[in-house]
Amino acid sequence: MAQNDLETRHLETLDRDLGRFSTLERATTYISRPLVAPGVALSFILLAGFGAMAAFGLSSGGLIVAMAAVIGAYMALNIGANDVANNMGPAVGANALTMGGAIAIAAIFETAGALIAGGDVVGTISRGIVAPESIGEPSVFVWAMMAALLSSALWVNVATWIGAPVSTTHSVVGGVMGAGITAAGFGAVSWPTMATIAASWVVSPLLGGVIAAAFLWFIKARIIYRDDKIAAARIWVPVLIGIMAGTFAAYLALKGLSRLVTISFGNALVIGTALGLVCWLVMIPVIRHQSHGLENRNKSLKVLFGIPLVVSAALLSFAHGANDVANAVGPLAAIVQAQAFESATESVAIPFWVMLIGAFGISFGLFLFGPKLIRMVGSQITKLNPMRAYCVSLSAALTVIVASWLGLPVSSTHIAVGAIFGVGFFREWDAERRLRAAQGNEHDLPHPGPEERRRRKLVRRSHVMTIGAAWVITVPATAVLSAILFRLLNAFGP
Repeated sequence: MAQNDLETRHLETLDRDLGRFSTLERATTYISRPLVAPGVALSFILLAGFGAMAAFGLSSGGLIVAMAAVIGAYMALNIGANDVANNMGPAVGANALTMGGAIAIAAIFETAGALIAGGDVVGTISRGIVAPESIGEPSVFVWAMMAALLSSALWVNVATWIGAPVSTTHSVVGGVMGAGITAAGFGAVSWPTMATIAASWVVSPLLGGVIAAAFLWFIKARIIYRDDKIAAARIWVPVLIGIMAGTFAAYLALKGLSRLVTISFGNALVIGTALGLVCWLVMIPVIRHQSHGLENRNKSLKVLFGIPLVVSAALLSFAHGANDVANAVGPLAAIVQAQAFESATESVAIPFWVMLIGAFGISFGLFLFGPKLIRMVGSQITKLNPMRAYCVSLSAALTVIVASWLGLPVSSTHIAVGAIFGVGFFREWDAERRLRAAQGNEHDLPHPGPEERRRRKLVRRSHVMTIGAAWVITVPATAVLSAILFRLLNAFGP
């Protein structure tokens, strides 16, 4: 009997020990899971550094380039985590794309845009803001670019961690400006270029909002407010897809094919118009088939706008990759040029491996850290459905494409958020207009009280102040941080 009791106690002890090990295993798994994304990110950063060293050699210049590549990869990851949310947020918020589908589409098209069409804006960031010859010593210029890159990466990382919607373009431009002023005074900065860029930060959100509101007005007037909504959609949805396809084709002809064959602006417009017409004709039977059997109500229209919303999200990702890859590899390209020729004024083509770091870094950052901000952008500013999200995406894509074609590093954050606000404010105005029209003469209507006015608002006003404050503080914050880092790097560097 005693022997049996002893065996029972041993088994109970073993069960408790096994239970502790099982609990420990579950706890270890739980703790290690959040470390997977940082671990993958760190591996990519180190791989970028080793790859740069292999491409450049083991000299002291190679070590500096490797350090810059590490920081550039770190910045690219932050861009993917922060900025790409503005591209895919509307589609996910409208339930037109799953999170996995959005990440897959964005990763492919971000990479393609960066590699095919990212060169012009990289030149603006790396050489257009601070003239290398004004700084003089190549080593000083290298440390200035290094400080700019590191300051902007740190700022975007902190902002992403706290959920602040800052602009990575603001960050890197502020960093370049702060380091340039510290290195060679205010004369080193190209103030006309800065004025143009600053103006674009004001114009781009307004333009994005106006274009998005105009498209939403067109959809409402031509489709939603018609008696036969499905018949109207069969006519106009293919047209909207054709416009989008034509815009994308014209841009690709100007930017992507220009490296293989010279295409004039007029010929690019012809190519875009031709492909737009082809897509319009192809989509007519597709939309007719999709609309078969749908009820004549607004909910049915969401089905028909699924394809254009997905295509517009892909277009926006391509444009974003072309424009914002400069934020990651613009200073890195300047450092590589300075080290390769021992001169800060030599102009050479941007190495392909530099563009790869930016392209794949953005995609990895999106995949590892992007879902949280994608959900925030897609649902916390205003309510989006597929039609509204399509207007946001197409408006942002058109604005970013024009900016990238002009070599102007505008903020995709400003454009996308401005488009979302434009859609929301247009809905408020349109709802108020239709309410007054339905009730008769507006002079005879009582003015709604404060509570009723708050109830009618379709845009969260708190986000206006939050986003505005984040936009205002980013440039001075990164400029000051870059100046401090430049002093440290220049003091302790070789």
